[in-house]
Amino acid sequence: MKEFIINENDAGQRLDKFLQKAVRLLPQSLMYKYLRLKRIKVNGRKSEISCRLQPGDRVALYISDEFFEENRPGFFAAPAEVRVVYEDGNLLLCDKPQGLLVHEDDGGAADTLINRVKHYLYNKGEYDPAAEASFAPALCNRIDRNTGGIVVVAKTAAALRLLDECIRERQLRKYYLCLVKGCPRPKEGLLTHYHMKDERQNRALVFDAPRPGARTMVTGYRVVASNGRYSLVEIDLKTGRTHQIRAHMAYIGCPLVGDGKYGKNRADKAKGFDGQALYAYKLVFALPAGHPLAYLNGRVFQVQDVWFAKNGIPAVLDE
Repeated sequence: MKEFIINENDAGQRLDKFLQKAVRLLPQSLMYKYLRLKRIKVNGRKSEISCRLQPGDRVALYISDEFFEENRPGFFAAPAEVRVVYEDGNLLLCDKPQGLLVHEDDGGAADTLINRVKHYLYNKGEYDPAAEASFAPALCNRIDRNTGGIVVVAKTAAALRLLDECIRERQLRKYYLCLVKGCPRPKEGLLTHYHMKDERQNRALVFDAPRPGARTMVTGYRVVASNGRYSLVEIDLKTGRTHQIRAHMAYIGCPLVGDGKYGKNRADKAKGFDGQALYAYKLVFALPAGHPLAYLNGRVFQVQDVWFAKNGIPAVLDE
């Protein structure tokens, strides 16, 4: 028999949703069977799958030990190194290095951003998987492996719900820096085109006019510095499409330096650009009065040292 005592992070979930996360090795069909047979009880009584768990509830499982994972958590295999931009009791803003995965892929690499975050918070005493039946620190946004920049981490279940809502309601503005070839004209504007993903090639297709299956793509941009051959550009994403910045800038004739998918990067590699020069460098919170995270309202969080734009001016512009 194993018993879970529901804490604040686990509260509010349906019983079946909690069990799917807390006892991941238990097949869903057996979970429903054991609930019917009273081998899974809440506070000593039979419970429906739709039961909403409350703090202090006791969930007892009279099932085989084979369904429980007791091994050392996988995040210990990742370094406990996180570049912190900002942190409080609700959230962590971390600066993801270019080349680091945010989550494990099919290759099963242990060194991912989320594993580094878990290890970091474990060392601080702020996350103990043994004390959390189903919740774990979670990433609220993702960026590509070869893009660096700020990723938002929720440290509690309540913060995760709030931050997910902030992102859905566009109360969290994300800005990117990129280094492009040429110079966009005009030097500041709003690009509106139509986007479709080619799943086979994992590539975005961009069109001038609507067509079946294509979605509107809107990108705000501002040239920060330029010598005509290269430009440092700030991007304000209005939509969130696959490879939006890379595809959109290439479409207007200004591909990102180091981007081999939407441009030519052979010469860029010789200059030290092993991946696209793109960085999620700034976040701004725009929250309504009375919001639980309103203390962040209007605050700007920014990475000061972007690898291709030291002190705001890329060295390549001097060439």
